[in-house]
Amino acid sequence: MYRLFSWEHSYFSGKARAYLRYKQHAGGLGAGYEDVLATQELIQGLLVPATGTGAVPQLQTPDGRFVQDSSEIVDFCEGLHPEPAVVPNPGTAPKQCLASYLIELLADEWMVVYAFWERWHYSLSDVTPNHLEFNAQQWGAMLAPDLGGRARREAGHAFFENVFGISRARTAPQAVFAGLVHLGVTPENEPAWEASNERIMGLLAEHFSAHDFVLGGRPSLGDFGLMGPLYAHLFRDAVSGFALQTRFPLVAEWVERTNGTNALNSRTYGQQLYSLDEDRQLVGRPATSDGADWLPKDELPSSLEALLGVFFEEMWPVLDSTLRVLTEFIASDAHEAGSELPGKTFFAGPGFEHAQTGQGPLTHEFEIGGTRGRRMVAPYQVWMLQRVEGAIKRCTASDAGRREIAALLGRFDRGPELLELGERLVGCRVRKEGGRLFSIPG
Repeated sequence: MYRLFSWEHSYFSGKARAYLRYKQHAGGLGAGYEDVLATQELIQGLLVPATGTGAVPQLQTPDGRFVQDSSEIVDFCEGLHPEPAVVPNPGTAPKQCLASYLIELLADEWMVVYAFWERWHYSLSDVTPNHLEFNAQQWGAMLAPDLGGRARREAGHAFFENVFGISRARTAPQAVFAGLVHLGVTPENEPAWEASNERIMGLLAEHFSAHDFVLGGRPSLGDFGLMGPLYAHLFRDAVSGFALQTRFPLVAEWVERTNGTNALNSRTYGQQLYSLDEDRQLVGRPATSDGADWLPKDELPSSLEALLGVFFEEMWPVLDSTLRVLTEFIASDAHEAGSELPGKTFFAGPGFEHAQTGQGPLTHEFEIGGTRGRRMVAPYQVWMLQRVEGAIKRCTASDAGRREIAALLGRFDRGPELLELGERLVGCRVRKEGGRLFSIPG
């Protein structure tokens, strides 16, 4: 049996858990998996020695190996348990295949900013409405699992103060609050980040009014990517969860459906709806849309193309700049070829604060909603782009596939630039070892 070390309130744990739950339900995960609460004891005594990081989720395989990172967990499990696939065949459905990876990237590395902001903004004592008590309770669950309920909440409060400096967040941001600054959130552009989230929620609501999942009637990589921001933060956190369920109920319904538990009203995967025949016997049919399958003939509905438009309009310019800045940094005297780079995207990597903050060499200007700002460059996003590059190669391996992908990308401003991704990655490729990233010499 696999073991997933995770937290319920963790962004990427929601993505990995929903994926594993789907594979297990479909009988495609061998003996299945166990969800293990990653307490501080397990993090320090087991996870850090195994992968060099305490970040969750981490997957322990039946033979004792560890896989760190939600995308790597999906890639690893798909390699060993390919059925049912969560990524369409690039030879027969190249557009759907590429769309899956792009939506995963948008969810993982762009939507993270607003999700991160809403959790901590609405935990500040002078902000109304407020979910500080709920947030402290959920963090206390992993900080002090053996204590009673109130004591767990007190442990969460103590952690927020002692480690996150929550009472000084406005004047001397540190930890998660400094991370928001590193990600480019300022008082001036907070409305633009909120508007971006509103736009995405509206587009998702439109899509889920016709299709139960990203590609039709069963989940795909794009769905599990979206579970990152949408489950633990925008659905489960109290303030944003109320907003999502009251303003975008179709998106909230999708969260329950894709999470695969207690979702009878949401008509989740594998569920049957029943009618009665003339003998009053139950006659079943799939509960989900589109015959419980992906859309035929590599179809991408216009509602899904609109979501891809957000990727190309808002995120791709930042990623393109990231490639240029990281290439320059790796070639400079500030970096030794093959040595370590900053890791995940939540805040400046330990030891790299000088480079990823202020006007450092791993920062760059960006724009959101017409408002300019400055944010850190995240090498992890280059690792994710290398996965996209691999998908593009597979999708364009045939002449027909190349024509389909070129036509799809041609519908977006700067979309055709993705066909040049391999060239743009020259000089800034990275390799991943556990939770750590390194440049690749040459």
